[in-house]
Amino acid sequence: MGRRRRVAERRSTRPAVIGSVIAAVVVGGGLGGYALYGSGAAADDTSAAAREKAKAKTGPLSGAEVDTAARRFLTAWQQGGVAEAAAATTDAAGARALLTGWTEDAHIEDVTLTPGPRQGDKVPFTVKGTVKETAAKETAAKETAPDGEAAGEASAGDTASAGTSSGAGKPLTYTSALTVVRGKGDGEPLVRWASAVVHPDLRDGDRLVTGAAGTPPVKALDREGGELTVKKYPSLAPVLDGLREKYGRTAGGTAGVELRIVRGEASKAAKAELSDKTLLELSEGTPGTVETTLSPALQAAAEKQVAARKRASVVLLRPSTGEILAVANSSPGFNTAFQGSLAPGSTMKVVTSSMLFDKKLASADKKHPCPKFFTYGGWKFQNDDKFAIKDGTFKASFARSCNTAFISQAPKLDDSDLTKQAQDVFGLGMDNWAVGVPTFDGAVPVQSQAQMAASLIGQGGVRMNPLNMASVSATVQSGRFRQPYLVSPDVDGRKLATAARSLSAGTLAQVREVMAYTAAYGTAAEAMAGVPGSVGAKTGSAEVDGQKKPNGWFTAYRGDLAGAGVVQAGGHGGSTAGPIVAALLKAGG
Repeated sequence: MGRRRRVAERRSTRPAVIGSVIAAVVVGGGLGGYALYGSGAAADDTSAAAREKAKAKTGPLSGAEVDTAARRFLTAWQQGGVAEAAAATTDAAGARALLTGWTEDAHIEDVTLTPGPRQGDKVPFTVKGTVKETAAKETAAKETAPDGEAAGEASAGDTASAGTSSGAGKPLTYTSALTVVRGKGDGEPLVRWASAVVHPDLRDGDRLVTGAAGTPPVKALDREGGELTVKKYPSLAPVLDGLREKYGRTAGGTAGVELRIVRGEASKAAKAELSDKTLLELSEGTPGTVETTLSPALQAAAEKQVAARKRASVVLLRPSTGEILAVANSSPGFNTAFQGSLAPGSTMKVVTSSMLFDKKLASADKKHPCPKFFTYGGWKFQNDDKFAIKDGTFKASFARSCNTAFISQAPKLDDSDLTKQAQDVFGLGMDNWAVGVPTFDGAVPVQSQAQMAASLIGQGGVRMNPLNMASVSATVQSGRFRQPYLVSPDVDGRKLATAARSLSAGTLAQVREVMAYTAAYGTAAEAMAGVPGSVGAKTGSAEVDGQKKPNGWFTAYRGDLAGAGVVQAGGHGGSTAGPIVAALLKAGG
């Protein structure tokens, strides 16, 4: 069943015990109790005037200060003291809203918060609680009851039938962390507020809600009718979330009751749009069915390839139709393959080459400059290892991935030329793809001077993901842009994106020629060795600030298959992403 991911569950029958770092017993005047710093009598001992006169605290936080601030916040939260917990943070209003919803909307009770060892200014902690099933079902009944019906009476009947189990619930367990910082003004230690403190998957503006599932579950099927599950294909977790979000209400299913993250406007507006996420299922809904284009054999092969590498993502398409045959990420929490926004490095030279051929600024078999350096817009560009090719052809420069062969043409180009080529021919950067799940459709902004030159080699402001670059190779292989899709447009009648024009016959032949040469004799040759049939490929390496190794990229086609992949911080694309893509091209038969 195409359900969204759930956090790990473990039932505990122990009474709530507060860890030693959370609770402190204060004995004085014959009284004992929990001390919540900054609230009650303890807070009143120091007058406001005295605090104003006191010198603001500065400098690094001591371990005692971190422990005290963490203790104050966690103790208040555990005891249901929303105001006290919120006051212990840098954003009392934001904290109060989310912590109030913790009880009133998420129906989480019997909470135990257990801190782990302090790590500098950071304190990890474990959350254990119970999601009250009866309260959740009452909320769900109210949410789903038709207007005018007595939802309350139905809920009361449910409660009566439950008898002594009316307080029953389902256990919830997960880990989170908080960071302590100095507050503005007095410098007192406070918990730096972010929604992720309450749950690591929350973004600011998101909410935790227990009730009727936002959308009914779906059972996603592969192209052969088999069910796609996270257990079988771990990479598909965010894809299945997206399918449920898109098709849950129209696929014929009914909603269950669940604890879920309801995304706020910020999460929905972000380029990497996030779907609502199920954290705990209290009662199952009835799933509807959604057919996808995924191939079970190729999806399994993709899963195997990315599982062997860190931060790897790959996509495989059928160029003649645009059908997505496989998508996989070694980090399944985020669908980098569809939603990533990364500089594609030299794989972008496929698009740039087509533009240079169109403008007669290069020809595959004619001599083309590839100097060691080229300066433009105040930047001095160079090739990897500062190589140069004397009296070489453009095909040789493309195959060896000569940066200056492209940068040297910048003075002859308008700032918008690459943007127009990417949009008009390859369908990139217009934010109009209708794949069936959320995607980032590439970005090739109009830039000037050095940034424009950098864009020619896939740096500057250019951003892509494996889906985008697989589509680039598919466009070259088939001769025209066909928008990739995971669910057939026949299912819901949505309109697929189109490109304004196709490459001319002469340009298309030359792009295929340089990609074929690169697959046979250039930087892609090692990875493509043994891939049969009519092939073409391009490698890429994209430098990232603060990263020791570049992101390795690879895009290629073989017959009616096209794919692309990236290994972040992996090194050169030919030896990192290349073997992943080549393996899938071979597996395609």
